[in-house]
Amino acid sequence: MTDSIDDQFREFVRTRSPALLRTAFLLTGDRHLAEDLVQDALARTHRGRRRLNDPGHFEAYTRTAMYHQQVSWWRRRRVAESLPGELADVAQPGSDHAGRTDLKLALHQALAKLTPRQRAVLVVRFFEDRSEAEAANLLQCSVGTIKSQTSKALARMREMAPELLSAVMEEA
Repeated sequence: MTDSIDDQFREFVRTRSPALLRTAFLLTGDRHLAEDLVQDALARTHRGRRRLNDPGHFEAYTRTAMYHQQVSWWRRRRVAESLPGELADVAQPGSDHAGRTDLKLALHQALAKLTPRQRAVLVVRFFEDRSEAEAANLLQCSVGTIKSQTSKALARMREMAPELLSAVMEEA
């Protein structure tokens, strides 16, 4: 192994931080909280980096730490100030950037109106493409909770943002 574990960790942070930040933003609905979540998860991963047998495990460990930290935040039931944040989105050549922006704003607004638990379940299930069992394990709750929260969140999203449903139907 030519690179030290510290060099491999630095490379992981440099290359994967944007993707981790996108996931954290979807979990929290706030750019600054997302940055805090990623920073905390990376700090935890850094502390445990020598125990990880393979640098390929950095991402899984970091994402799991993010999910667990988000769960502990929503369990605290604290009232947090929420300021809307924006993440840069690279437009594809020839795409309808205005339409994508409208859709993105509608999605962020709808996610922001969900409870933290519902938002986390949707992010883990659909953005991270996890099964119900995997989501339950990551969020430390039962599969039944995942199913009920997914159902309630999707029903609420359909009610709050019908334009998202029509956009999905157009894409299919």
